Amino acid sequence: MYIIVVGGGRVGYYLTKALLAEGHEVLIVERNAAYCDAIIEEMGSICLRGDGCETATQAEAGTGRADMLIAVTGDDEDNLVACQVAKHKFNVPRTIARIRNPKNEILFKKLGIDVTVSSTNIILEAIEEEVPTHPLTHLLTIRDKGLEIVEVKVSPGSSTVGRAVKELALPPESLLFLIIRKDQRPLAPVPETILQAEDQVIAVTGPQSEEALRAALRGD
Repeated sequence: MYIIVVGGGRVGYYLTKALLAEGHEVLIVERNAAYCDAIIEEMGSICLRGDGCETATQAEAGTGRADMLIAVTGDDEDNLVACQVAKHKFNVPRTIARIRNPKNEILFKKLGIDVTVSSTNIILEAIEEEVPTHPLTHLLTIRDKGLEIVEVKVSPGSSTVGRAVKELALPPESLLFLIIRKDQRPLAPVPETILQAEDQVIAVTGPQSEEALRAALRGD
């Protein structure tokens, strides 16, 4: 797989090393001459000095034959533009953008970026069991369908504990398809299933309905 990484800072550097170790063909596009020289000295001629947001630079990088472009600069706007150029000018099948500000995630998805990675959200979701104010975890985005697979944990204090699924005011486009309970086998919920404290509910919903789904399952 030919992968272009826009941004040769720490994230781009370590990402490229990992991708090369997996056998991929990788090219870094980096505008900083010192970064580019250091990468070439260590890993060979895999760094192109230039602005990854520019069409001419991406053409020189061979973006037209790339299977994926990953933009990991420290600037959200640059990452967005680099991905859009790759997607719309060179028809790259898959684009991934790093996001520093989680508020930009919805905008990036609306503008056609296939995958967004927010370090802030990753950290929050990794510790969600310790953070009661962050009870919804994103598991997977089904981009072409405009859907999200999420997990919502039912806390002991939730008003929905002891209530049946059919009693919940779920958003119309949301579907519960698995409940994971401690020391029990996972079960597929039916309308009569009673929610219990600490249930981990896996559901499919639209991005615009995440808050309503969370409220319905936790009784907020």
